[in-house]
Amino acid sequence: MSAQRFDVIVCGSLHLDIMVYAPLLPRADETVAGTRWEQRCGGKGGNQAAAAAKAGARVAMIARIGADEFGARLRANLEAAGVDARAVLVDAEAGSGMSAAIVREDGDYAAVIVSGANLRIDPAAVAGKWRMLGGARALLLQNEIPEPVNLAAARAARAAGALVVLNAAPARPISSDLVDLVDVLVVNRLEAEPIVGGAVANRADAAAALRKRRRPGRAIIVTLGGEGAVVQQSGGEPVEIAPRPVEVASTHGAGDCFAGALAAALARGDALLDAAKAANDAAADHVAGGAPARAS
Repeated sequence: MSAQRFDVIVCGSLHLDIMVYAPLLPRADETVAGTRWEQRCGGKGGNQAAAAAKAGARVAMIARIGADEFGARLRANLEAAGVDARAVLVDAEAGSGMSAAIVREDGDYAAVIVSGANLRIDPAAVAGKWRMLGGARALLLQNEIPEPVNLAAARAARAAGALVVLNAAPARPISSDLVDLVDVLVVNRLEAEPIVGGAVANRADAAAALRKRRRPGRAIIVTLGGEGAVVQQSGGEPVEIAPRPVEVASTHGAGDCFAGALAAALARGDALLDAAKAANDAAADHVAGGAPARAS
């Protein structure tokens, strides 16, 4: 593993986020006066790559952008964050991915994404990109790109002996073929429901549900925002991680920060529970306003 060129390779999405700040989320047919707006380079893949680099990992990204201004900014942002962007390809036909998010005064938000070029990553080319980059100790995936791409990346990583981490967000059905390749599955309380078979309101709920669904060979982490997280090692007893109280600036991107910091910690050899605690602290800093710098 020490011969790998990178600590973490992220295969995932890149979006240019349009952030609108408002006192509340509008209802159907309602117009709400906002207070300000800004642009941020994001997408779960891009956010997680930047978070892993922020945590000290050597990071590269496999992704696809459009031949447009958004794409140029997304690439420049990755490079500014210290992420190798050689495997971020340009699509001559589809535009770059983007999202529009409305952020309330209390930090909660809602968003809509338009995936664009993210949906046109070629699964057949992913293994070649992994080899071109020189491999990594860990692969980090999300659900904002097509499953065949995730499957191709996971197969390439497994063949090279790398750890496969899947942040199953946003929620969608996942094939058993992909699940069987995942070493660490990271989900929030909503994404956990189909896995644990019921609602997850707090750490106790998550721990009780995971206790009934132990599966050797795979670890599961349920993130619960202000409630902390629950970690179940492969076939083991769930362990609760208490939250670190902070004053909330914004919850936007907190889950991505957790996933990126987790992958970085696992790649440097931390035990799963220690890695999850480090990721929990990184997410708390992010929520409090200490997010990695991003171009805007």
